[in-house]
Amino acid sequence: MKNVVILISGRGSNMQSIVNAQIAGAHIAAVISNRPDAAGLAWAAERGIQTAVLDHKQFADRESFDGALVELIDAYAPDLVVLAGFMRILTAGFVNHYANRLINVHPSLLPAFTGLNTHQRAIDEGVKLAGCTVHFVTAELDHGPIIAQAAVPVLDQDTADTLAARILVHEHQLYPQAVAWFVAGQLRIAAGKVSLLQTASDQPFIQSPTC
Repeated sequence: MKNVVILISGRGSNMQSIVNAQIAGAHIAAVISNRPDAAGLAWAAERGIQTAVLDHKQFADRESFDGALVELIDAYAPDLVVLAGFMRILTAGFVNHYANRLINVHPSLLPAFTGLNTHQRAIDEGVKLAGCTVHFVTAELDHGPIIAQAAVPVLDQDTADTLAARILVHEHQLYPQAVAWFVAGQLRIAAGKVSLLQTASDQPFIQSPTC
């Protein structure tokens, strides 16, 4: 059984998708938020999952917050730390502490459109495909070895909100799958690239949904 700690800042819809997937071999050890009012905390607690809050506003700087966060996370002996809408830029020290066991989902087809406002930027640039990426986290923001991606077409009538909603559907499918691969020991990183040790029952490594 692998201990999974999930970090959120809001309602944690991706956290919910991972919990609801009931991934074999995964124990959701804790859901932690940097915001006391994060709606996802109540959702997790209602399902018997341990929750904790570490308010970043109570710390003088990013380094001291991240140091305290490491201590809190490590109390749950995590095999994997999952960022699920955790709205904090993490220090290199934090990221390196969890090297190769810290993952994130980003709402674009990385390496395109790192940072914020990804959906509007995709529309403004006139790209024909947008999507989401699950990746291992490195010290460089929205970079790191790519685990999996899902793509959706950008429609002529799309707004940032409609595009985001369609992509979120696939985040909720792709992220639990990536966690399942990690827990099953099927992911390998070499030369900055991720390979998947597939079995006959695995879903495709890169998904291209039709919606």
